[in-house]
Amino acid sequence: MKDSSRSAGPPVSADARRTAIEAVVRIESDGAYANVLLPKMLAETELEARDRGLVTELVYGSTRRKRALDHVVDRFLVADPPPVARAALRIGAHQLIEMGTPPHAAVSATVQVTPKRFRGLVNAVLRKVATAASAGIEYPSQAVALSYPDWIVARLIEELGEQRAVDALRAMNLPARSQRREDGYVQDQSSQQVAAVVPAARGDLVLDLCAAPGGKSTEIAGRGASVVAVDLHPGRAGLIASNANRLGCSDQLEGNGVAVVVADGTAPPFPRGTFDAALVDAPCSGLGALRRRPDARWRIKPTNISDLAALQRQLLESAAPLVVPGGTLVYSVCTLSAKETTEVIGATGAELAALGFAAPSSSLLLPTADRDGMFWSVWNRGGGS
Repeated sequence: MKDSSRSAGPPVSADARRTAIEAVVRIESDGAYANVLLPKMLAETELEARDRGLVTELVYGSTRRKRALDHVVDRFLVADPPPVARAALRIGAHQLIEMGTPPHAAVSATVQVTPKRFRGLVNAVLRKVATAASAGIEYPSQAVALSYPDWIVARLIEELGEQRAVDALRAMNLPARSQRREDGYVQDQSSQQVAAVVPAARGDLVLDLCAAPGGKSTEIAGRGASVVAVDLHPGRAGLIASNANRLGCSDQLEGNGVAVVVADGTAPPFPRGTFDAALVDAPCSGLGALRRRPDARWRIKPTNISDLAALQRQLLESAAPLVVPGGTLVYSVCTLSAKETTEVIGATGAELAALGFAAPSSSLLLPTADRDGMFWSVWNRGGGS
């Protein structure tokens, strides 16, 4: 993304970069989640649309690329700077290296919004970063160049092959894109494809076992089905209800609509053979959608994936008996990890076969500039208990 301050029109407000620095400090020092924090911060400002766009790119972009950016910045530091200075250096370096902002604009504008006691440091370091960027930057490893933890790069290369993994990782360094459905709901293309593989017709009863925020539930209901949308957390269940109401989906099962239930998906409170179809869009590591949660790559650990895989198996095994003979079971996750995709399918194969489910058909979509990475499997249930 090029800095919008380079284009014709009024100059970008200094408050944009000041807001970006504050957000980066809160993400780094307070552990705030970027995708939760930034919308709240922007809602409290009076920034123009183009300024909001710049703030979003500075915060999300510099958070995704922080390992690569810090590698360049650290060459010109003798000690780790305080959080606010680190944040200013990071967003300044992001403008210089990633956004193509002219050096004089990137440096002066960033220094202007830096606390006075750190301006000399930020000015000196960013000028050196600008010189380094113009000469070309070499990185010590592929993981640093791509700006991911070593283990994520190594795992995806091992499981996907080097070229596919690198292409996927590069795609997740780009700003996220979403498409607007015909009903007005904004949703990633891959999530729309998952909802589309769930068979639903008027009169069908469909279970969405991990439904928040409700995008898939409302799409399925839009085809005429009645959807029972389940989430463990009342707050997230409220989000489903809000989206369903906004899109005109009734919360009563009168032909079609979305009914929201707060329940544990590993022990769903429904009789066996209740639903014509069930969707298990399970909690996952998000390794296919890292651009949407720019700090997630720095939070997730290998042990988290093992824990999530165990939960995913539980959810899938809990949903399967709820599907009627002749019905359909769908499992999806927005990750690329084999442990959460093919290994979950393999681990549940015997139990699902015993219930009469045929071998599934599976798809893996790698992230591109236009969509998140996504995996899904679809089972059809024949006879059985």
